Amino acid sequence: MNILFHCVYFPPEVGGLESHVYYLARAMVDRGHRVHVVTSRSLPGVPETEDMEGIQLWRTWFPSRSPSGWVAHALGSAPKTRVLARDADVIHAQAFPSIVPAELARWGSRTPLVATFHTSHFLVRAQKPAWRGILGRLVRLPDFALAASGEIARVAMDLAPGVEVEALANGVETGFFRRISPTLPPAGDRTRIVVPRRLFPKNGVEYFIRALPLILERADVEAILIGDGPEMASLQALAEELGVTRRVSFLGKRPHSEMPGLLSSGDLAVVPSLMEATSVAALEAMACELPVLASDVGGLPEIVDSAVGGLFEAGNPQALAASVMDFIEEGRMREKGVLARRRVVENWSNDRLADRHLEIYSDLLQRRG
Repeated sequence: MNILFHCVYFPPEVGGLESHVYYLARAMVDRGHRVHVVTSRSLPGVPETEDMEGIQLWRTWFPSRSPSGWVAHALGSAPKTRVLARDADVIHAQAFPSIVPAELARWGSRTPLVATFHTSHFLVRAQKPAWRGILGRLVRLPDFALAASGEIARVAMDLAPGVEVEALANGVETGFFRRISPTLPPAGDRTRIVVPRRLFPKNGVEYFIRALPLILERADVEAILIGDGPEMASLQALAEELGVTRRVSFLGKRPHSEMPGLLSSGDLAVVPSLMEATSVAALEAMACELPVLASDVGGLPEIVDSAVGGLFEAGNPQALAASVMDFIEEGRMREKGVLARRRVVENWSNDRLADRHLEIYSDLLQRRG
């Protein structure tokens, strides 16, 4: 099968969507399929074309990281997408900005179009009257629609009544994300908390920093924050203001290859998002046998519960702190971490995700005749 993906961002960009599309594409290649990906030159110095482990990449012009930049990239990438679509059996738009170039690429043909609605950007824009009509039309264009969480699926179906949208959580490459030798030196008797979040307001890292003094009143902990973003300076200043700089390390952006070792260096992961689809970061932590405490928002309650961690009210430092302290005092972190990995392997492995995608593609091709 010849599969064409369109995705605004792709590795070496770091993020949940990027990781999802990369591992899904690689699984398709491993199963003997040809995969082309049209994406953006969003990072300086990346080549326009590249063979990445059998995935054929085509990077097109990208003006800015903004809605207007996405629109400009979508239109600018349409010619290359259309050329590649001539030989494609299936076109898959990864996130709503990719639907327009994918639809233009298949215009006049019977090539099936699949779309997946990812990320909180979709949810935010779905709340705005000016966007609802646009998004409703985009939801109706694909032959088959997927969503990264039940919440996104419900919102999409509300935007386009009568359209079915299947909720299919993003997957994790469990052969890569597993518990390995820790990268960081041991924390001794302290509990090491890992916060694998890019430093953007929606990811709620501010509330974890505000919770840290409360946690330290009852528990001996240290925290490592893995991720970069526009809030870096303000969060470092907040940590200094609250007197917790000795107990929190800002590691910044780290290569994808380092993540299993960094996650394996911790005892517990915290995902304090204010909004979230299905958090790939949470699933990756669970695959590395870390229990996860997460905000009770979006798709997080679909993957996290008391058996593998716990939930707390988003944007509430007191609730976050109480959740962490109670969890540490319960003393079952290793047991729940082992169960967390088992749950990911059984429900959210990349192999299962790839198998479901191939079922959808094959069914669409059979219906096309």
